[in-house]
Amino acid sequence: MLAGWRAEVGRVLLAAMFGLGLVVAVAASPAPARRGSGVVRVRIDTTLGAITVAVNQRAAPATAANFLAYVDDGRFDGTNFYRAAQRKADPRFGFVQGGIQTDARRILPPFAFEGTNKTGLRHVDGAISMARHDDPKSAGGNYFICVGPIPSLDASATSRGYAVFGRVVAGMDVVRRILAAPTRGGNDVTRGQMLANPIRVIRMVRLDGAASPTARPRQWLEKIPR
Repeated sequence: MLAGWRAEVGRVLLAAMFGLGLVVAVAASPAPARRGSGVVRVRIDTTLGAITVAVNQRAAPATAANFLAYVDDGRFDGTNFYRAAQRKADPRFGFVQGGIQTDARRILPPFAFEGTNKTGLRHVDGAISMARHDDPKSAGGNYFICVGPIPSLDASATSRGYAVFGRVVAGMDVVRRILAAPTRGGNDVTRGQMLANPIRVIRMVRLDGAASPTARPRQWLEKIPR
């Protein structure tokens, strides 16, 4: 009888909590990477919220190592998402771009280019890939995230394509909000695609394994003498 009374009280209290809006939903967090899976999760904390990407070390070892070096050094901390390239036919799709832009103080040495024909990865919805100029060795400190598949960025008989190295596993709602933000400026291929108010990357942090920062100088942290 006592057990039944306790159960009834519990039901009444739970109903009251729902009625008063006191039940707090626990936000789902991305599952930890399996040991030995070759995947390292990185959380990108922005002023719009967090994005978590799974970096694929097994499929794209050189590109993954480069990205994680920037993360572990803090070279992406304080940078921006600065570009939102909406698809003309349907602006809900496209890609957002972030990174160090042209800040030479943050640049790490170039690395071997790993196109999709080498890695087997593709520019699917949520893919994270390295931005670059015509020279494939220019990939390094800038990256982009696909909203919707963009197969035209994969390697082909006439193009090297771009280097995918992972995929978003949480926070695509934040990526879509960045894509939908107002844009202006730019030139040539970026005309009208530069964010009017760039989205700040507060910090990036790896969620799996120990950080392994480089020994290279962190010149962007040095105070400029007056």
